[in-house]
Amino acid sequence: TIDKTKWNYELHEPGWVNNELQSYTNSSKNTYVKDGNLVIQPIKTVDKKTGNVTYTSGRVNTQNKVDFKYGKVEVRAKLPKGQGIWPAIWMMPTDDSLYGGWPKCGEMDIMELLGNNPSKVYQTLHYGKSSTDVQSQGTKTLTKGDFSSSYHIYSVEWNPDSISFLIDGELTKTINKWYTGTEGMGLNTYPAPFDQNFYVILNVAVGGNWPGNPDATTDFSKAKMLVDYV
Repeated sequence: TIDKTKWNYELHEPGWVNNELQSYTNSSKNTYVKDGNLVIQPIKTVDKKTGNVTYTSGRVNTQNKVDFKYGKVEVRAKLPKGQGIWPAIWMMPTDDSLYGGWPKCGEMDIMELLGNNPSKVYQTLHYGKSSTDVQSQGTKTLTKGDFSSSYHIYSVEWNPDSISFLIDGELTKTINKWYTGTEGMGLNTYPAPFDQNFYVILNVAVGGNWPGNPDATTDFSKAKMLVDYV
């Protein structure tokens, strides 16, 4: 079972962020442990009377249980695929008000994938002043197979003066310049905002601004993320 001394369930309604379609639940149908994997399973439900379509999924985090500053995070996972499916392994600050709301608080995306293109993974550092989101991004595209057909290792190496993203030990991006700021107060320069405690988040979103919504081609039996270890 999920170790609740390390992990929290996040519960959110549809449209909470990014115009996503799913409700995040604590249901054992959406988030469970099987065969040594943490499984996050989006589910599509069609109301037999009205025909209305709803989606549920899982999102867990380590906030206030495993929070840390600097180090290495490594996750071995097998990713989902399908139009409108959006898995993520990422990090946010424990106190996102320290430098202000997103993106001033900073964000580290260890893995994001758009389910309609499961051969390409994005690894991104978000930061910036006011509402201006600055992105420093690395990517990896497989020439054979895709990230849903086998397990791969996604990692970030977070040092006081540099942040590096890797896939299967191969470097995709190193960033050593960043900043944040407050409107009317100027910049909080490097190493802010990545000089505070962050925590880990695992989720699979359905729909939203970036991946677009599911369609008739989306097979929800292939939409689950399997996490071997964190």
